[in-house]
Amino acid sequence: MRKFFTLFLTAAFLFIGSVTVNAQTAARDIQNAEDYLRNLGTMKSEFIQRAHNGSRLSGTFYLNRPGKLRFEYNEVDDFIVADGIFIYFYDSELGEQTNAPIGHTLADFLLRENLSLKDDVTVQHISRDDGYITMTIVETKDTASGSVKLFFKEEPYTLKKWQVTDAAGLVTEISLQNIKRDIDLPARLFAYLKPKQDKPQYN
Repeated sequence: MRKFFTLFLTAAFLFIGSVTVNAQTAARDIQNAEDYLRNLGTMKSEFIQRAHNGSRLSGTFYLNRPGKLRFEYNEVDDFIVADGIFIYFYDSELGEQTNAPIGHTLADFLLRENLSLKDDVTVQHISRDDGYITMTIVETKDTASGSVKLFFKEEPYTLKKWQVTDAAGLVTEISLQNIKRDIDLPARLFAYLKPKQDKPQYN
């Protein structure tokens, strides 16, 4: 779990797909992806997390753009939460949390209000395979730091999965299932609340 959080904090976006698209199609695909991600408001989804060593965890993912998300796990009491300012990882084994400003993390890409696939991130490759558009984005100033591969289902257009790859080539995959959008989500989901503590900590 701590390894996944480290990836979440430090990874950027690298993958060459099976069929590379031409420049005109790529520009349209980038615009479609930007529009989809910008228009994500609230979301709730089941997720499956697979690590490079074959381990598997499941849970629920919550999103409230801009600024907020939460991962809750079924098998462990660990969780990740972004409250609009900081992102926290709670390690249930140690009973401790680690945090960082959202702007210093991978989560900033998805959570920023003015989301863009240009400037500080660069789309390196786009491909199509079996009804999915896959998109490779790297941090413009540090392309060797790692990667994330985004999987968009074409019909209906939906983000279904992403793969985070660290600088050593180790991959963590998150796949989404039973996605619900534009629903009411309670504010408490996006506050860091230490287990067995009765009051949430807001920043």
